[in-house]
Amino acid sequence: MSLTLKTGVEALPGVGPARAKALARLGLTTVGDLLNYYPRDYEDRRKSAFIASAPEDLPVCLTLMVAEPPRLSRIRKGLELVKVRLVDDTGSLTATFFNQGYLKDALRTGETYICFGKVEGPPGRRQMTNPVCERADRVRFTGRILPVYPLTHGVSNNLLAGLTLRCVEECADQAEECLPQDLRQAHQLAEAEFAIRNVHFPADEDALAVARRRLIFEELFYLTCGMALLRTRRDKAAGLLFRPFPEEDFLNLLPFALTGAQRRVIGEMTADLTSGGPMNRLVQGDVGSGKTMLAAYGAWLAAKNGYQCALMAPTELLAEQHYRSLAPLLEQAGLRVGLLTGAVKGKARKTVYAALESGELDLVIGTHALLSEGVTFARLGLVVTDEQHRFGVGQRATLAAKADGTPHVLVMSATPIPRTLALIIYGDLDVSVVDELPPGRSPVETYVVGEDKRQRMYNFVRKLVGEGRQAYIVCPAVEEGETDGDNPGGNPAADLKAAVTYAQTLQTQVFPDLRVGLVHGKMKSKEKDTVMTAFAAGDLDVLVSTTVIEVGVDVPNAALMIVENADRFGLSQLHQLRGRVGRGKHQSYCVLVTSTRSQDSRERLRVLSKTNDGFKIAEEDLRLRGPGDFFGSRQHGLPQLGIADLAGDMRVLKEAQNAAEELLRADPGLTEPEHTRLLARVKKLFSEQGDVFN
Repeated sequence: MSLTLKTGVEALPGVGPARAKALARLGLTTVGDLLNYYPRDYEDRRKSAFIASAPEDLPVCLTLMVAEPPRLSRIRKGLELVKVRLVDDTGSLTATFFNQGYLKDALRTGETYICFGKVEGPPGRRQMTNPVCERADRVRFTGRILPVYPLTHGVSNNLLAGLTLRCVEECADQAEECLPQDLRQAHQLAEAEFAIRNVHFPADEDALAVARRRLIFEELFYLTCGMALLRTRRDKAAGLLFRPFPEEDFLNLLPFALTGAQRRVIGEMTADLTSGGPMNRLVQGDVGSGKTMLAAYGAWLAAKNGYQCALMAPTELLAEQHYRSLAPLLEQAGLRVGLLTGAVKGKARKTVYAALESGELDLVIGTHALLSEGVTFARLGLVVTDEQHRFGVGQRATLAAKADGTPHVLVMSATPIPRTLALIIYGDLDVSVVDELPPGRSPVETYVVGEDKRQRMYNFVRKLVGEGRQAYIVCPAVEEGETDGDNPGGNPAADLKAAVTYAQTLQTQVFPDLRVGLVHGKMKSKEKDTVMTAFAAGDLDVLVSTTVIEVGVDVPNAALMIVENADRFGLSQLHQLRGRVGRGKHQSYCVLVTSTRSQDSRERLRVLSKTNDGFKIAEEDLRLRGPGDFFGSRQHGLPQLGIADLAGDMRVLKEAQNAAEELLRADPGLTEPEHTRLLARVKKLFSEQGDVFN
């Protein structure tokens, strides 16, 4: 049968139900998906050599004939070898294949093969181990640049490359051309068919560069168009018009003075709220920079104007913490504050529902429980989400939809994002930065240590606990045998500290006289909350945890953060974890433990020991690891990019942004007939976030 872009992968040779399921884990269900699944790297298999002259340290292609029948040996259960003598005009070599018994019959005496791999050993005793062999008259993956794809269990690179090659050969000419011709010419961009063919199986390095540039430009162009359309739609919307009230009336409620940065953002919020258009503002600031006071100001001004405010936090503990700090503060000004989390049940829950619907509550602080159907507001005017990267655009929209009109939206994030990236990711939001910490907070002292300092580190834990302090110890895995989070589908990393067994070891062998607790993501919410509450109350000395505590409750008495296998984490994530300490009056410390021998990894970790500035760290993280690290599980609202790297492709990004702005000036809604396909592609890129353009 002939293939089309919509043909299911099951129609491809060699793909049965099990393989189709494995491919689906990579998001590959159709031929079109395969064509849009770009390689992460390439292997150059074009260099050829003879047996006598082949270099020892470089993989090469050799044209070899099978000199005698291959021999199969079964060494032990689970291990079999096939050995075969191969020759060319300059000599002979022995090729050894592990656990590839089928080659005994597949490699035929007298036939010629192209073999790719490293040649080892001195002249006369040359050998190859597990070379790639293809019949000389049927070559597919030798003598060319081979794509290397991101994989999952059950999908080999050979399988994926073979399937993609078939799809490229039959369907590359079906690739839809969505970029207008004049735009392609102005920016010297290749046609879609050329780009698809050469991003997978490039003719040479130049063709690959041309193909990648076209695809990167295209993706960033669609992204910029989509963000601009979102912003345009937002700017046209009518918002709730708040009347201004003297800021001093709010400031007089506070037992402390705000920083200059906080005052500046309050000014920006006031301008938004009193403009007549809807506020859509992202407030970024390091842990402890005082973003919660900005939410308090918004709630206060909303109440002064007769509107309600909803503040949504990602965990019950964080919601309760906000409630404890904001309720006493705002109740001085006559605001009525309520709490709604999963833990609020029965009669208490119904009471909150009724108070919201009747308008008796001015501010409700809660978790995802605020999204439930039973929650109805009398006059919702302001929606605040804390830790934005934990909520999707859809969840923000669900809460906003509970208002009669278009409510104001304030989004807070303690994950510092370089401004260049924030403007792309949050293109539908205005960005404010709280770049100043309140006075009196001592920077957390940070150290990078190896395994040889472990005992000394344990002694330090004991010393601090003896002084009345508490410590966090963070592990990258929950249980032994789990794979490294940076390498899902990879081999279990034996050296990864697992929270469950490590907590047992610490309690029974290292700190038998201390109170050691354990919290991880596989525990039920109630169990986690119980442990965290005990730690916050001072009933535990040491808390062993996974990154579940990255966003957590304030424990001012916790003065030490230890991160095991620190090289497995991104810098921004480590900075977030470090922010769990240094919240009280005591000097605090962060110890990053690593056994890595990689100089690059150690240098990366030392960035944290040199600065406490989250934005500098974020810039470095962006440079080293790309943007994925900031957002974890793609909940932030940024469409998934297949090929563009927001960190490495800044020059192309700028060019794509300029081109998008120019096109949108001429056709603001992309409504001209020649832009129909372009608009469809932009909508498709954003489709994961719900139909945000309707």
